[in-house]
Amino acid sequence: MTKTMKASECKAKFLGVLDDVASKRERVIVTKNGKPVAEIVPFVEKPRTLLGAMKGSVTILGDIMSPIDVEWDALKE
Repeated sequence: MTKTMKASECKAKFLGVLDDVASKRERVIVTKNGKPVAEIVPFVEKPRTLLGAMKGSVTILGDIMSPIDVEWDALKE
């Protein structure tokens, strides 16, 4: 969910806004004269290397090693 806040209100509550962004992981759009001028987003820690960067993000459902009952078109030739 994204929250919208006037620049004057954001200035007055800035430390609290930062705490909310960090704890609730929600973005805040700051407006000036009704127009968006900035966006405060939670910081995302990026991995130092690509090796292992996707660890834990893939789930294997079922048995991927056993043969299946369907013959592939590539094997028919």
